[in-house]
Amino acid sequence: MADRGCPLEAAPLPAEVLESLAELELELSEGDITQKGYEKKRAKLLSRYSPLIQGVDPCLQTETRLPGPLMAAATPKPQKSRATNSRDERFRSDVHTEAVQAALAKYKERKMPMPSKRRSVLVHSSVETYTPPDLHSAPPDVTTGLAEHSHYERPQVVSVRGVPRGHGRTVLETAGGVPVNSRVSSKIQQLLNTLKRPKRPPLKEFFVDDFEELLEVQQPDPNQPKPEGDQMAVLKGEPLSVGTSGPPSLLAALQLWGTTQPKAPCLTALDTAGKATYTLTYGKLWSRSLKLAYTLLNKLTSKNEALLKPGDRVALVFPNSDPVMFMVAFYGCLLAELVPVPIEVPLTRKDAGSQQVGFLLGSCGVTLALTTDACQKGLPKAPTGEVATFKGWPPLAWLVIDGKHLTKPPKDWYPLAQDTGSGTAYIEYKTSKEGSTVGVTVSHSSLLAQCQALTQACGYMEAETLTNVLDFKRDAGLWHGVLTSVMNRMHVISIPYALMKVNPLSWIQKVCSYKARAALVKSRDMHWSLLAQRGQRDVCLSSLRMLIVADGANPWSISSCDAFLNVFQSRGLRPEVICPCASSPEALTVAIRRPPDLGGPPPRKAVLSMNGLSYGVIRVDTEEKLSVLTVQDVGQVMPGASACVVKVDGAPYLCKTDEIGEICVNSVATGTAYYGLLGITKNVFETVPVTADGVPVSDRPFTRTGLLGFIGPDNLVFVVGKLDGLMVVGVRRHNADDIVATALAVEPMKFVYRGRIAVFSVTVLHDDRIVLVAEQRPDASEEDSFQWMSRVLQAIDSIHQVGVYCLALVPANTLPKAPLGGIHISETKQRFLEGMLHPCNVLMCPHTCVTNLPKPRQKQPEVGPASMIVGNLVAGKRIAQASGRELAHLEDSDQARKFLFLADVLQWRAHTTPDHPLFLLLNAKGTVTSTATCIQLHKRAERVAAALMEKGRLDAGDHVALVYPPGVDLIAAFYGCLYCGCVPVTVRPPHPQNLGTTLPTVKMIVEVSKSACVLSTQAITRLLKSKEAAAAVDVRTWPTILDTDDIPKKKLASIFRPPSPDVLAYLDFSVSTTGILAGVKMSHAATSALCRSIKLQCELYPSRQIAICLDPYCGLGFALWCLCSVYSGHQSVLVPPLELESNVSLWLSAVSQYKARVTFCSYSVMEMCTKGLGAQTGALRMKGVNLSCVRTCMVVAEERPRISLTQSFSKLFKDLGLPARAVSTTFGCRVNVAICLQPNRLGKLAEQGTTGPDPTTVYVDMRALRHDRVRLVERGSPHSLPLMESGKILPGVKVIIAHTETKGPLGDSHLGEVSAAGCGPG
Repeated sequence: MADRGCPLEAAPLPAEVLESLAELELELSEGDITQKGYEKKRAKLLSRYSPLIQGVDPCLQTETRLPGPLMAAATPKPQKSRATNSRDERFRSDVHTEAVQAALAKYKERKMPMPSKRRSVLVHSSVETYTPPDLHSAPPDVTTGLAEHSHYERPQVVSVRGVPRGHGRTVLETAGGVPVNSRVSSKIQQLLNTLKRPKRPPLKEFFVDDFEELLEVQQPDPNQPKPEGDQMAVLKGEPLSVGTSGPPSLLAALQLWGTTQPKAPCLTALDTAGKATYTLTYGKLWSRSLKLAYTLLNKLTSKNEALLKPGDRVALVFPNSDPVMFMVAFYGCLLAELVPVPIEVPLTRKDAGSQQVGFLLGSCGVTLALTTDACQKGLPKAPTGEVATFKGWPPLAWLVIDGKHLTKPPKDWYPLAQDTGSGTAYIEYKTSKEGSTVGVTVSHSSLLAQCQALTQACGYMEAETLTNVLDFKRDAGLWHGVLTSVMNRMHVISIPYALMKVNPLSWIQKVCSYKARAALVKSRDMHWSLLAQRGQRDVCLSSLRMLIVADGANPWSISSCDAFLNVFQSRGLRPEVICPCASSPEALTVAIRRPPDLGGPPPRKAVLSMNGLSYGVIRVDTEEKLSVLTVQDVGQVMPGASACVVKVDGAPYLCKTDEIGEICVNSVATGTAYYGLLGITKNVFETVPVTADGVPVSDRPFTRTGLLGFIGPDNLVFVVGKLDGLMVVGVRRHNADDIVATALAVEPMKFVYRGRIAVFSVTVLHDDRIVLVAEQRPDASEEDSFQWMSRVLQAIDSIHQVGVYCLALVPANTLPKAPLGGIHISETKQRFLEGMLHPCNVLMCPHTCVTNLPKPRQKQPEVGPASMIVGNLVAGKRIAQASGRELAHLEDSDQARKFLFLADVLQWRAHTTPDHPLFLLLNAKGTVTSTATCIQLHKRAERVAAALMEKGRLDAGDHVALVYPPGVDLIAAFYGCLYCGCVPVTVRPPHPQNLGTTLPTVKMIVEVSKSACVLSTQAITRLLKSKEAAAAVDVRTWPTILDTDDIPKKKLASIFRPPSPDVLAYLDFSVSTTGILAGVKMSHAATSALCRSIKLQCELYPSRQIAICLDPYCGLGFALWCLCSVYSGHQSVLVPPLELESNVSLWLSAVSQYKARVTFCSYSVMEMCTKGLGAQTGALRMKGVNLSCVRTCMVVAEERPRISLTQSFSKLFKDLGLPARAVSTTFGCRVNVAICLQPNRLGKLAEQGTTGPDPTTVYVDMRALRHDRVRLVERGSPHSLPLMESGKILPGVKVIIAHTETKGPLGDSHLGEVSAAGCGPG
């Protein structure tokens, strides 16, 4: 073997390398690897120790390295450009990098082999028989001694080539335990060790069967740190001093400076070369804003009416490179009393988060967008040349506000803008952790107070120069660079993001050239400047008195601040100039560090234990420890504000002094609400912190900031993370930013493209699991990438003591981007959950983090439902379940309690709105035959109740059969029964021409329901007692029959009120298609829940009018005909389906005549119209029938949607204006009469003609259906069956697909029985 390769001229090789070479020789001799493979691996081993080896390509020597941990003493090469040094600067920390390298070195001391992508097995530090770890034992304290072996050792994902390095000469064992010579191939030994492992038990024997006991409940560690300090007190900031000499409001300041100092510079815009393209003076800002305000108020009309009214919302769509026009647009809207809503420029029709921005615009009622000519030309265009309609966006009119498009106002014109009250000044968008976009409203008084507070805290003075690197459309960039600057007549130098990418030193150069007194940056900009500053000698920062670090709330910003100070202190930068601040969209500026000349205390930093932070406890540590987090203060709370820290979970109790919680602020200078979202507004903007005894700390509400932190010495605020980045794994909390920082400290330059890493959590087995997604550099090999991923797992395990569920690498530039270059986290998470991430390398480690696996159990005779749940989960199948919105979050609980009994609802409506119409009945000619207002229905019900009690002599709880034709009499009889405590049973009357078939059914329902009385009309009463009826049934056995046509007007002494919501309300009887009679008991609680769900799903209000063409005797048809109008207060136009036999166009004519936006029908009605009116659409159009008013036409059925019929109906009546997407279906069953309903369109969207998404249609394989499996195929495939969505699940309803025999839940690829809970019987 000596002839392979050539002798080395360097020093002798280490023993470990010699052993590896010997192992390679052994594998070659045994035939386990080829000659080519041997040479490649041998060259890789030797490349580090010899500058030139025969037979090895020189480029291979430079590109291949020994896999192993990072060397702590390695000296990085100087970087020349940001393109190769673009690691995410938010998380840059040399101290943390050293800690990660030390942790990896400890792993090396354990002699643990590095993982590989090809195998996933459990290994240990010796070659003896492996014993699985006790998953219930506590993890070791890796911060005190990583080199020591602990009783618990977290399993790792590794590759077993043989034995670990250093054990090459030990004695091995066969599967039988017989010692063998080390000449045995390592691969054969690996096979023997695999065979020696015990077999896994069958799946059905491994899991418990009871759902409640299915998962292991993680018990809290008794040794976990707990807060020990005293309860904190509310921290009050310095008083807000409002000077009498300054302008009283922001618009007053604009007018003052625009008229008295018109030539004073206000804003200087730069191009991508760093040259000043335009300087906006205060005179120009004032005149242009006036022109825009005049144009918006007087020149935009629609049908001879002003398009905009005071208080309307207007979108501002301006690029980051055009601050001048944005400023003009913003102040023009304020002068016109319009509410600006700044958003990002949509670059494509599928921008990440664009649909959510569209939802925000739609909910705000935005109909106009302001932009520039250049920006509009760059927007995506439709084939017509107009701006394309973006997905989810409402229809927008676009107004270009360049000078030539505006109208100069008359000299005596001045807007009557009110900018000092509680009205909304502007709306700032915010993207939540789940990806939804909400609008934070800021009032005029809050805006003014924010400007005054920033002026006082920062010591801003007139004519000062501010360099702004931030986005001027939102956050601190807007508050400092657009608002406060105008209040103080400052000059702002705006640095665009595109310039920073080309020249990261541009902001420093502008500070020098303009002698700027203040600068507004992020730690990212400071880090970029450090990388680009080499060779720059003519830099002087002595003019700066404040360098505001806007993302000081990020705990990892301290490293950039310290490094920036170390480099630029010799160039005039004073240490006290660096002023980190903390802010949030809800609370605006929370705290800011003041320089000593403004009365600020000396800055402080805290070195905190990450283990303590994971339990929400502050424990001071030393920087020598590996698992620590160093944070800097963000200064004191703002002037005029009070702050406190409350517990993250549960009620807002005050935290203790050594406890981490959410910072809350009470101030005039905060946001006021989430626009249009009252529920979450109350939770965030109206929080009342309480002491441990439950006593409120203040009579004024506080605003939650979303920042996690504590109050430190000198009343300084410290922030350790954000609520949006919080991941709760077990009982411990981890911050996504901390995980990113640890991952970036593991060879960040070599593998991760531009430091682009996203960390988020997904829920698996009722607990958060950490997912890490990174962009892989194009030149990184697959083997090296998996080596890096394995080291990341080890580093996170050592530093944070938590496992990673999934680590995925994707190709460069494939993760969705945020507007200013970062990663769009929520969109990335959505793609991961949908399987649309398309990673190139994946490492799944569920065994290291899913510690609440099901318990072992005694063998059960059968596979139970819970076993099927876990079996599907282990097999990677999603449980087939879904649910509608939660009722508790959608409607006030007080109203729900008030509307618990329908009889009470009718009485309340009769008292509050007696003349409000509820029902309108049409006959075959289309004329109104009967109506009922609230008071009329109430009085008719009283008369029926009095007749039942006096003539029928019935008691509460007796059953009463209601045999009425479709109409208002049926409804009055129903509520009459409720008024006297009887239980109504609606029965379809017998057909006069077919008594022999229909009358026995009536008799059977009366007998089965045990009805003590029959209520009906005079005509039907005679029919029930006629000779023809006697031939079909025994008429002598009828119970008491009461005719309600001519009952006397008599007021009821007292109306019955059920003692409990669970008391029976009515019986719902129906006959199936197979002739089986089934009755369902409906309690008052179930009836109320059903009506409430339909009301919320269809958005039924008293102002609404719907048309109903259904049989009113059972199921959803009965609920819509008799119940929903009384509950919701809308007017129902009742069209009996029987009348269509003589006038087939009755229903459609009624919909057109009453302009009903929502209508319900059955498939029989739809089929009758399709067949009977197919050739009459022209005639109907001539009669004025117009269906364009219809937003939703729902087909009520207990079957799968009839796609061909609904499509034919839509196409046929499209000529009458019926919207193509209006027809949808519902779904219900005997027990749950309403499971799915297509929701009505939102009010504003409906007025604009916007509809929701089309009902989803899928194609399934009919052959798979025969085997109770669901297999989706493409349209047109052989044996394919189209299935259309049956509407959206109602609020409060939960649906799961269950096995027809065991009733256990199935996976989403199985066919089973639909089981629903929610709006069912009581």
